[in-house]
This record gives sequence, structure tokens and C-alpha cells, in this order.
Amino acid sequence: MTAPTDGRPGFLGVARSHVAKLSRPALLLLLVIVVLAGLIIVYGTAKASQATVNGFVAGTYIGLGAIGLTLILSVLKLVNFAYGDLLVAGAYLTIMFSWMGAPLPLAMVLAVLGTAVISLATEKFVWRPLRKSGASTLQSLLSAIGLGFVIRFTIQFFGGSQSRTLGADVTSTIILGPIRVGTLQALSLLFGVAAVMVFGLALRFTKMGKAIRAFSDNQTLAEVSGINASKTIDVTWIVSGLIAGTAGVLYAAAIGSFNPNFGVALLLSLFAAAILGGIGNAYGALAGGIVMGLSQEWSTLLFSARWKPAIGLALLVAMLLTMPNGIFGRSQRQS
Repeated sequence: MTAPTDGRPGFLGVARSHVAKLSRPALLLLLVIVVLAGLIIVYGTAKASQATVNGFVAGTYIGLGAIGLTLILSVLKLVNFAYGDLLVAGAYLTIMFSWMGAPLPLAMVLAVLGTAVISLATEKFVWRPLRKSGASTLQSLLSAIGLGFVIRFTIQFFGGSQSRTLGADVTSTIILGPIRVGTLQALSLLFGVAAVMVFGLALRFTKMGKAIRAFSDNQTLAEVSGINASKTIDVTWIVSGLIAGTAGVLYAAAIGSFNPNFGVALLLSLFAAAILGGIGNAYGALAGGIVMGLSQEWSTLLFSARWKPAIGLALLVAMLLTMPNGIFGRSQRQS
């Protein structure tokens, strides 16, 4: 298409100028819509829609886990490689409480609370002593890896290494036209969205949520303003544990079968989602999780399902090259 002879820009020029004015979240949404439209054209409405629904289900627990991960990263500047194993703890605690006689919904709630207790215990017995001793970043990183091994092998010792289920009905499905969704998957999606809304509103409007955000922005200024640093850190670990337990339970319910190693496999996706969304931004972590879930499930239309982690890693590299600060990240100002 040629440009008009009167000097006005052509259609492509106008389109490019409008696209250039879009924000990064809007650009990402536009890209998702374009990709989905292309998949519908190539593979048909049924396959593309099914993969999209599966992507939203996966994106819910990935995004939820990424929120807890980025919360620790932004407040304590700690890369917690043991976080994936906290999700495993949530799933296996559900099995334990069910074995003790609790109904499955109550067992899930108790498992989430139990994961928060484990998370707080790691702060009391691992991270706080390390901070007081002046541990370096490398020492903290190695401690996180070691802590992950401890949690994982403890679960494996008591729960076994074989695949487990929550004991719920995984055969029941909901049929919506050409789309088939497992009932547990649908419930996981709904509860995941509700959990994200609750945690998001709590961080934004409650007094402790504001304290956590202030502590994340500037720890020194927050302490000078009267914010109790020790209490804020403890609450951060509790909230992070609640999120991890919820994400682990949702993963177990959505996938159906799991083993003690699923936290390691899921950890890359959690980090990728946190980085994609912009480090320190809870809403960005959720958006990154949705992008990761959609990209991995859409990739199954092109490749074998075993390549999903590789697709997530490739997406992470591509996004870092194009958007180094993430979707909602802010550019760092240089002094």
C-alpha cells in the first residue's frame, strides 16, 4: 500500500503510530489476541479454545505462586529457590490432613495454614540468623537451594516418591460447546482468581499491606516512619506461605496426579512469570503467570507437551530482550 500523495500517512503508518503509543500491558494484550486469532484460523475454534482454557487454569496457579515469590524478592531481596517446595508442602499437607479424617475442603484450608507455618519457621530458623550474621548473596542463594532439598526430601521420606492424588473425583467434566473442562480444573480456576483478588486487595488497602509495600520500596525510610521491620518481615513470610500453599493445592487439584518433585519443575515458570511481570509487582506477576500458562498450553498445538518448560524459557529470554523491566516494571533511574 502506497502513502497518499497529499502527504498524509497511509494505513500502515497510522496503524504503526497507534501501536507505538500503546503501553506495554496493552501491547501484550494485543499480541495475545493476535496469536489466539491465528491459532483459531490454523487449528480451529475447538482446539484453540481448549488450549486457551487450559492455559488460563495453568496461569492461575503459576501467577499465584509468582506473586508469593516476587513478594519475598521485593521485600527481602532474597531469591528463594526453596519456594517451589513450599507448593509441594501445601499439596502433601492436604493428603496428610485428609488421611487424619478431615473433609477435603477443610484439609485444603488446613494445608494452606500449615504451609504458612512452615514458611514462618524458615524465617525464624534460617533466614533471620543468616541476616544477623551478615550472609552474602551467594551464601543466601546456596542456603535457599539447601533448604529446598531439606523440604523436598522430608516430604519424600514421609509421603513416598510415588505419584499421589488428592482423592477427589477427577473424571467429572463440564462441557461448554466444544470445550471440555474438568470440574476440579474449573474450581481451581475460580478459587485461584478469588485468592488473587483477596491477596491483591489486602496488599493494597490494609494497613499491613501498605506497610509491606512501603518496606519493599525503601526499607530505611519505612523504619524511620515507624514501621516495625521484624513484624513486617514475619507477616511477609506468612502471606508468602499462604500464597504458596494455595498455589500448591490448586496445582494438585488441577493436575490430578503429582509427586514431590513438581515444585522443582514448576520453579522455572514461577521465576519466569515474576520476571515477565516486573520484579516486585504483584499484579505483574499474575499477568506473567497468565502469559506463561497460555504460551505453554498453546505450544502443545505445535510441539509435544514435554517441551512446555522449554517454551516458557524461550519466552522469558525473548521478553527480557524486548522488555528488560518486565510488563509492569519501572525503568531504573540512574543517579
